[in-house]
Amino acid sequence: MMEQVIFFTTLMAFLISVLLSPVFIPFLRRLKFGQSIREEGPKSHQKKSGTPTMGGVIILLSIVAATLIMSGKFSEPTVKTYLLLLVTIGFGLLGFLDDFIKVVMKRNLGLTSKQKLLGQIIVAVIFYVIFRQFHLSSEVSIPFTDKSVHLGWFYFVVIILWLVGFSNAVNLTDGLDGLVSGTAAIAFGAFAVLAWNQSQVDVALFCVAVVGAVLGFLVFNAHPAKVFMGDTGSLALGGAIATVSILTNLEILLIVIGGVFVIETLSVILQVISFKTTGKRIFRMSPLHHHYELAGWSEWRVVVTFWAVGLLCAILGIYIEVWM
Repeated sequence: MMEQVIFFTTLMAFLISVLLSPVFIPFLRRLKFGQSIREEGPKSHQKKSGTPTMGGVIILLSIVAATLIMSGKFSEPTVKTYLLLLVTIGFGLLGFLDDFIKVVMKRNLGLTSKQKLLGQIIVAVIFYVIFRQFHLSSEVSIPFTDKSVHLGWFYFVVIILWLVGFSNAVNLTDGLDGLVSGTAAIAFGAFAVLAWNQSQVDVALFCVAVVGAVLGFLVFNAHPAKVFMGDTGSLALGGAIATVSILTNLEILLIVIGGVFVIETLSVILQVISFKTTGKRIFRMSPLHHHYELAGWSEWRVVVTFWAVGLLCAILGIYIEVWM
């Protein structure tokens, strides 16, 4: 029975995403919600200018609809269901505002870094207050062991760091057609397996709703992309996967399963540190996917390679948690 619920949740989210996209994409075009391409980015990306963005709205609608409908059919949405939707929608709205400022108000950088950080922290604080109100587990599992630790008040800091950090990490990764859609599907698929292994059906159901939604979106987001998810999608997905790791007490394991997002973020950090301290760049361009583009790789080759790395990270994460 539950296997059927999981399957039909994935299928529903996929179909909603696939059916919404052909309606939503022309709507974005009519509104002239086209992506502005950074001049300092790879020159090959300039031809993408004007491609509709803010497609993350399609992903959000698909996730919310599939999660609530199928949760209602199974039993009732739980506190964890609502917490997952709270963070996903909260970060999605923040990303929507950022995208809106970029494409409508023609401010290419969108929200300032301080404004974005403040918004992320506000959502994280609201999440923590509800989290504590319902006395959810604040244990952090230690990989390779059967032990976990209680962090006490410091867990609040962990939640802030995880939600803010991974929402930005996924946002940084969103630079090539289909890159985040594919890696997110793989990462959420891994967490669906782990949540199911913990008998957290509500969390597993949300994860497969995300998998279905991003795979449906990938139909139109694969190279050459007909639509971009924008910060609306990437911030929402990053916040969502951090929340899943918190609710499954697998925060540390997210570093493994979300290895592509971590590597992309580290490439930016290392590039900035190197340039500011030595005046030299480690990579041709950061995030890392641009380095390989400038090294002569085709966009599709970079994306498929990163998907493969993401799949290996996901398999390793499942192996560490389930079989070790």
